[in-house]
Amino acid sequence: MGYESKRCVAGCLRKSSVLDKRKTKFHSLSNGTITSWLAWSRNSRGKYLPQGQLFTYISVHWPIRLPRKSNFKNYKLGNGTNGMGGLWLVSKHKSVFLLSIFPFSRSEQVAGFCTADFGESECGSSSSKLLIKGGTVVNAHHQEVADVYVEDGIIVSVQPNINVGDGVKVIDATGKYVMPGGIDPHTHLDSDYVVTEGIDDFFSGQAGALAGGTTMHINFVIPVNGSLSAGFEAFAEKAKKSCMDYGFHMNVIKWDEDVEKEMEIMVKEKGVNSFKFFLAYKGRSMVNDEVLLKGLKKCKSLGALTMVHGENGDAIVEGQQMMIDLGITGPEGHALSRPPVLEGEATARAIRLAAFVNTPVYIVHVMSIDAMEEIAKAKQAGQRVIGEPIAAGLALDDSGIFDPDFTTAAKNVMSPPIRKSGHDKALQAALSTGVLQLVGTDHCSFNSTQKALGIDDFRKIPNGVNGIEERMHLVWDIMVVSGLITPSDYVRITSTECARIFNIYPRKGAILAGSDADIIILNPNASFEISAATHHTRSDTNVFEGKKGKGKIEVTIAGGKVVWEGGELKVVRGSGRCCSSLSSSLTCCRYSHAAAFAPSMKQGLLGAEVEEESEEKERHWLLMTPTSHVGNSLPALSICALGI
Repeated sequence: MGYESKRCVAGCLRKSSVLDKRKTKFHSLSNGTITSWLAWSRNSRGKYLPQGQLFTYISVHWPIRLPRKSNFKNYKLGNGTNGMGGLWLVSKHKSVFLLSIFPFSRSEQVAGFCTADFGESECGSSSSKLLIKGGTVVNAHHQEVADVYVEDGIIVSVQPNINVGDGVKVIDATGKYVMPGGIDPHTHLDSDYVVTEGIDDFFSGQAGALAGGTTMHINFVIPVNGSLSAGFEAFAEKAKKSCMDYGFHMNVIKWDEDVEKEMEIMVKEKGVNSFKFFLAYKGRSMVNDEVLLKGLKKCKSLGALTMVHGENGDAIVEGQQMMIDLGITGPEGHALSRPPVLEGEATARAIRLAAFVNTPVYIVHVMSIDAMEEIAKAKQAGQRVIGEPIAAGLALDDSGIFDPDFTTAAKNVMSPPIRKSGHDKALQAALSTGVLQLVGTDHCSFNSTQKALGIDDFRKIPNGVNGIEERMHLVWDIMVVSGLITPSDYVRITSTECARIFNIYPRKGAILAGSDADIIILNPNASFEISAATHHTRSDTNVFEGKKGKGKIEVTIAGGKVVWEGGELKVVRGSGRCCSSLSSSLTCCRYSHAAAFAPSMKQGLLGAEVEEESEEKERHWLLMTPTSHVGNSLPALSICALGI
């Protein structure tokens, strides 16, 4: 069974030596940020020895068959000096896989790993070296006081008291939190709509994001004349101006054979593993239940994730006409025509159809108690549902949209609408208890002139608010300062959970040796204030105008470069990279969402074939799933070997 090397990072495909007179082909997964690999063979004494070059952080997994092994057993690998531990997990069918996820300590002697003090010339020259000193390093699973050493955009070491040589920039983080850069799972940069286009392109939106502590986002691609491929190429071109890393989701707004084929191309060739279906915007983007069902089934077969905008589009059209008939034409008509019950109904429908197909579903921008409760009920029943609130829903209520000043009211228009007071607190509580899992922004910003297109008819007001720059500060103040969650929880809901869901963990979403050096330093004792006069995105308004809070991001590091420090933004147009499920680290050789929740599926799984001398052939599929989905306490991956 072939698996193209482009689906992994350099060096993914390696052939092992003979194991017990069996000829074995491995799909060996390695940490792409270090481009390392590892193979195993038995010596004459029956020990398993590593072959290949080891670096500071490696995770290698594959399924093989071994004879006469019927229980779990730990092996000391190599000569015991490399610090790596391995665990053979053996099923009753003797189908075995190796889980090995352990960092090296810098004092250990391993080929290819420099033991000199970090930054010294013995390791060779480096174009970018950085040491963050004395901060509290926070990951989703753990926090500790440690130093973080970075070279060439990669985290090399996380440990106390790292010594460095000359030529290393040192940042003192004493008394501050050192955390993974934020990942925004929901943005609409450089997007064209019926009446106008969003004010922020990839460069301006990302510049604001970096100033606010977000170092990666995932943007929605709008099809061109219904074509997914044309839409993808258009957005790939727009993204060339990026100044930070990004990824893509794909909108699906119609259904035919071409779309179905293009979904396969998106997953297999472009690395897009999430597709969004709208149950709102009738006559534009809305799909009916038949199309949603077909989309759910196709996503399941591809191992992709279905995302849903949950509002009842038919009822909204009726509600809008009711408002117009009553003479309500201002921005308040937008909120009144789209009550929470319509969000709850569509969310429930999407969840039930996903249950019928037996595939997970991701509900975007959860704005109401009604929608949140549907998610809670489904999760309690054991269904796999991901709920995403956004910054505006957590921080605001609907008082703004009822403001008598049109400009103030119109800047609050978005879909689903910002709800009345009480919904925000309920969403915060749901986020703190795990009913909702990660925070996005739905950043789709327009200036006051664009919003004024609907001054006589709220239906013509462009829908969308800002948030890509403000999210990290608002969530810290609302959720952490208030005591609802811990700093580790904050990292999880703003970064790690998104990285896990969309196949970029631990390359992103973690401060670990081998991860990308996307890092923020937050001062919990400093304060912030939000204003359109000082933000870095393009709109002349800000929906969070005047919001103040505690906890300020003082430094942002993206790809190992300090891009925000001392209130100064230093970004380079064109420096951003597309991080897809085909180009990311070890989890990103196309992790199958659907298979993670329905192991009977064969599509989308990583596999290895074992050929025996008798030419009898067996297949074993390796299933990688984030620990957050399976309740595992390990801060990396849970892996299942399935005999088929």
